[in-house]
Amino acid sequence: MRLEISNYLKKVKPLLKELLKELLKEYDYASILATDSKGKKYKVDKSNIELGDEYFSERGFLARVYCSEGYFEYAFDEISKEEIPSLLNNIKEASKLRNNTNLDTIKYEKKVEEKMFFSKGVDIKIHPEKVSAEKIINELISIKDNALKYEKNLLDIFIMYDYLVVNKMFISSNKDLEQAYINSMAVVIPYINSDNGIKERYTGFSGIKGVEILEEIKEEVEGAIDIAKELVKAEKMISGEYDVVCTPVITGLIAHEAFGHGVEMDMFLKDRAKSKDYIEKYVASPLVTMRDGAVAALENGSYFFDDEGEIASDTVIIEKGILKSGINDMLTANALKVKSTGNGRRESFHRKAYTRMTNTFIESGKSTLNEMIASIDYGFLIDEMRSGMEDPKNWGIQCMVNIAREIRNGKLTGKIYSPVIMTGYVPDLLKSVSMVSKDFELSGCGHCGKGYKEYVVVSDGGPYIKCKCRLG
Repeated sequence: MRLEISNYLKKVKPLLKELLKELLKEYDYASILATDSKGKKYKVDKSNIELGDEYFSERGFLARVYCSEGYFEYAFDEISKEEIPSLLNNIKEASKLRNNTNLDTIKYEKKVEEKMFFSKGVDIKIHPEKVSAEKIINELISIKDNALKYEKNLLDIFIMYDYLVVNKMFISSNKDLEQAYINSMAVVIPYINSDNGIKERYTGFSGIKGVEILEEIKEEVEGAIDIAKELVKAEKMISGEYDVVCTPVITGLIAHEAFGHGVEMDMFLKDRAKSKDYIEKYVASPLVTMRDGAVAALENGSYFFDDEGEIASDTVIIEKGILKSGINDMLTANALKVKSTGNGRRESFHRKAYTRMTNTFIESGKSTLNEMIASIDYGFLIDEMRSGMEDPKNWGIQCMVNIAREIRNGKLTGKIYSPVIMTGYVPDLLKSVSMVSKDFELSGCGHCGKGYKEYVVVSDGGPYIKCKCRLG
């Protein structure tokens, strides 16, 4: 079924257009972003059942106007015919205050927009709002009960299903844009009790999908339990530099942390990203091509336009090892006088837009996983991301990985190490990439923060890659 813009946004659209008309009498530029997003989160484990609203559910509006070589924004929760005069007055008074305090150190040019009108939605199989909460909970309970029957040493199993149906509308003098899409996530974490403590395996599922995502959990839950059982015999890693093969999950972690945050161009303006001095220079192996874009792939980082009304794009960040471009929001593109990439995203309608990643990944290559493993005398196949941290100013990266499978003489030995810390200097790590697989996977199971806040849904991934890095 095709998702369409919500009835609520259809209902208030004439009122928003009336407010926009009045704003354009006062300002050279005005736009309104309208958001109506709602969803649910379901959680089941051995002793608990939880059901609640999705954290990012919201309904509201954001007006943006251009005045005194800068932009001013005003958020509001409701609109009616009677409230339009007071809203207009509030925006005018607040924008005057902003002008008097002269908050912006950067002077922006007035936005010149191309005319564009569309209403787009995504296709899904089973809309979660068409399925009762009771039925979804019972499905999760069934998965949990079957897992407990499958493995007698299972201490517990956590299963979560989360969806958010996003409806957004953007109007200005030249644009009338509507979009409807869904972000779905599911997580399975089995816990195995052992003499070495409690071991767990995190398995995520994601995508522009409906309730059909639950079928994926059913197919993978026993495999997740089997890997958790393997971790019971995991050994401690001996620190050193090794040849490694990264699974698509770890490849995505490297892409996200290494050259994702590092090419967010609002960091260029603040002189907090080393990458701004390396455009058109080699920063990776010629085997590495990296992209970011809401239309570069179809995953949980996808949309048709961003939160500033900029059309979604597909940006080549690294092309055959050469750093080609960063990503930006509208104001950053304006200040740097570069083309907008449509990466202006807000945690919510009443928060500031920042340059944010969407779908960030390394392109696939020509090798196979077996060829990559066979090429290693001694090293590891690393899998399952636990956390990541980057330093865009100095290009350092540190990632916590849950699984490292030993490779000796071109074969997996069956020996497993956990947990593992992967560290390195980003250009050294990426320049060491010597093989890239044909396989390709994306995962959009998490939220990315700007520093420690401003969370948005993103995806990352890619192929298996062979490289050198330090493990400890």
